[in-house]
Amino acid sequence: MRNYVGWCHRILALTAILCSRCGADVRPNIVFLMADDQCVYSMGCYGTPGAKTPNLDRLARDGMVFDRHYDTTAICMASRASVMTGLFEYRTGCNFDSGALLQDHWQNSYPVLLRNAGYRTAFAGKFGFEVCEQPGQKGHLPKDDFDRWGGGPGQTSYETARNESMASYAREYPHSTLSYGAFGSDFIRDAAQGDAPFCLSISFKAPHHPVQPDPKFDAVYADAVLVKPANFGREHGEHFSKQSRQGRQYERFHSWGYSSEYSSVMAKYYQQIYGIDVAVGMIRDALEAAGVADNTVVIYTSDNGFLCGSHGYGSKVLPFEEASRVPLIIYDPRHDCRGKGLRCDALTGNVDFAPTLLNLAGVTPPENLDGRDLSGLLSEPAGEIHTHLPLMNVWGPRAVHSLAVVTCSHKFVFWPYAADGFVATEELYDMSGDRLELNNLAGQEAYLPALEALRAIYDDAVSHWQAHAVPYHGYGKFAVIFDRHLPWKTKAAAYAE
Repeated sequence: MRNYVGWCHRILALTAILCSRCGADVRPNIVFLMADDQCVYSMGCYGTPGAKTPNLDRLARDGMVFDRHYDTTAICMASRASVMTGLFEYRTGCNFDSGALLQDHWQNSYPVLLRNAGYRTAFAGKFGFEVCEQPGQKGHLPKDDFDRWGGGPGQTSYETARNESMASYAREYPHSTLSYGAFGSDFIRDAAQGDAPFCLSISFKAPHHPVQPDPKFDAVYADAVLVKPANFGREHGEHFSKQSRQGRQYERFHSWGYSSEYSSVMAKYYQQIYGIDVAVGMIRDALEAAGVADNTVVIYTSDNGFLCGSHGYGSKVLPFEEASRVPLIIYDPRHDCRGKGLRCDALTGNVDFAPTLLNLAGVTPPENLDGRDLSGLLSEPAGEIHTHLPLMNVWGPRAVHSLAVVTCSHKFVFWPYAADGFVATEELYDMSGDRLELNNLAGQEAYLPALEALRAIYDDAVSHWQAHAVPYHGYGKFAVIFDRHLPWKTKAAAYAE
């Protein structure tokens, strides 16, 4: 199937070149929309009781919903670098505790390559990382690499007026979420008048903390009583490793109010997502008004999920489903799958976006990417592009560092930290029958064959890390730390280097 898809992309690219000589470029426009901290359990199309996401649900009916989509690192900076480049975190060297993305990697990102191939490009929202020339240098935002820029540094602000590049929208749209919808609408209107295709990337701040929903939508969830998921609460996390309880994710179950004020906390979380939903509607209306809706691929996802009280945890980072599995909707109006409300159960990841967007544009992706083209799954939703994916965390306290591998049938998690009374810990979950991760199978004799199989896949993932990690920002040591076969003394020495 990959060879066939590859030939199709070559034909599309050749057609685009020939048509461009006649004054027309038939390559599709691309709209890539990404939320910040949005879990799967927040949208009607994912079966969430009480969630109000009419525009996203319509996008789901028009396109295809992906049910096994993972962010290979469940924290924004690293995840966003992987989205842009198609590379796992240890191949970008980019995260809060390590450093910025190197220019060499940025030059092979999808926004740069699409612009080089003749696309008009725009970005608005939280960019999430910086770019530098050499390891250890101060980074910068690459705003000059876009035709239109509405991005901002750090976490940006929910107050539009405080986002310098978006300040002109502040009077009409004082809350940033709708300002990004307006930015996108304006760019679409202007770009549609030209001869070149366009790629619009918007990274919403919502529903990231601090909790600041747009008051315009206060009535949407007023007095809502929201249903807790079946794995909610500390009693459903007692089988998790002691290591997983050492980071801020554990205490935020109480400090962020999930334990005591679930409905009111989640109503505000959902209200922030409702703002995104309205902005998505604005953007789709703009595509229709500009007459380009029939040739524009729309993709919606999130940079990581959110635990929201499941298992008695808050926040993200951990390899568990609510933090690492996120929404993904792809709508290609040119495709026969449109309008059928199809779902895909294939294993997919955030590293798949860069090769997908490039292939849609007829641009050959860089060699040796970790991601794969998602577009073939639109024709074959029962197909496969990954047999497994790694889920990694090397941010925060050492005890919370973990590496997992997920397949369509199982998830294996290894917690290496073994100092101060901890012991290295394994977890195994049945992804076909226990998506709520309520039963750790690692100690059950009947599941020993599955455990051994996942251990082998895990060991291969560690070997890949060892062979391909960038030689800077300290990523090499984690191939030692995550090795199941080495003693803690060796790992402690690697941390000390």
